[in-house]
Amino acid sequence: MRKCVLSLLTGVAGITLAAAAASAADLPARAAPPAPIIAAAPIFTWTGFYAGVNAGWGWRSDDQQTVILGGATPGTLNFDNNSDGGFTGGAQIGYNYQIGSFVIGLETDIQWADTDQNVDVAFVPAGAPGTFVPGTFDNNLSDWFGTVRARAGVAFDRVLIYATGGLAYTDDNTGWVAGGGVEWALPVNWFGSSAVTFGVEGLWLSFDEDDDFGGTVGTFTPAGGGAAIPVVAPDIGNDDNDFFVARAKLNFKFGTY
Repeated sequence: MRKCVLSLLTGVAGITLAAAAASAADLPARAAPPAPIIAAAPIFTWTGFYAGVNAGWGWRSDDQQTVILGGATPGTLNFDNNSDGGFTGGAQIGYNYQIGSFVIGLETDIQWADTDQNVDVAFVPAGAPGTFVPGTFDNNLSDWFGTVRARAGVAFDRVLIYATGGLAYTDDNTGWVAGGGVEWALPVNWFGSSAVTFGVEGLWLSFDEDDDFGGTVGTFTPAGGGAAIPVVAPDIGNDDNDFFVARAKLNFKFGTY
């Protein structure tokens, strides 16, 4: 009887183990954890609007101009324009669009310029020595100017090399402007901008017929004595109002990364 009970228990245990093994084989395999998602770093593009400020230095182009005078005291009047530089600064706004490595855009700026000049004048009379006393000279070169320019360049990731040119204007005159520069995108995004860029730029500006030296420019007293004779210059419109500007620019870029 005892052997029968043991045999029965052994059989039940075997059947139970077999059933458990079969049930375990039917269970689904444990799923592997998902691979971590690594976000790709955004690719920088120059496309977007920007606005910023600039500061630099401007130089007049000509050192001297000569006027031939007629009348009672003919001679040559030499205007020394000194070619000294002056501070210039202002603000700009623009838009860039990048196509592959090429960048095209449009920019406009408004500038204040220190155009004060100490104009030294010498009068060389025709064959008559004497003393020349300079008078007051009218230099109507504006103390501000603006430009509207197209830009085109090539981008090397965060570096942009470009050429630029277009219209230049003052309060009473228009002209042209041409130049170029290089710009770097800095690894910061101040004041809610998508990027901050720093650049250096050189511009050549030309305004036609903006200086008039008409009227009395001084008096000439002959060496032999006599009354002082007014020296009168013709009212001339010259092309002396050409100058070069070198400046640094800081822009805040908005929109596309």
